[in-house]
Amino acid sequence: MSSNDLYTHDIHAWTWQTAELLKQRRFQDVDVEHLIEELESMGRRDRQEMVSRLKILLGHLLKWQYQPTHRCGSWRGSILEQRLRIRDLLQDCPSLKPFLPEAVVAAYADGAKLASKETGLPIAHFPAHPQYPLASLLDDDWMPE
Repeated sequence: MSSNDLYTHDIHAWTWQTAELLKQRRFQDVDVEHLIEELESMGRRDRQEMVSRLKILLGHLLKWQYQPTHRCGSWRGSILEQRLRIRDLLQDCPSLKPFLPEAVVAAYADGAKLASKETGLPIAHFPAHPQYPLASLLDDDWMPE
């Protein structure tokens, strides 16, 4: 099966084959076009993961702030989990740190929608734009009051 066919039918096997070709320094046999495509895709996935984690984090922080009588340990746990996963992502990909402010803005509207759906509060009840300081978002001990 050609590298192109392998890429189309079994990307996992293609990945391992490509890694092996690179280890063997058989550069002439590497499917360069698909390798470029996959490397670019990896970068996009990291950015998408950052935004996705922030959506959940922001949604839970908004719920925490706007429904104080419903606060519970699972909300606090979810907030901490997202902070830890964002921190792990930033540790693995430090070049994402400058993207963080943009990611917060990109994630906020969906985070507010999540909070609205889960609380039953109208979307207009929440600020139109993120109000939390960036440093506070990732601080394990900070919670909006």
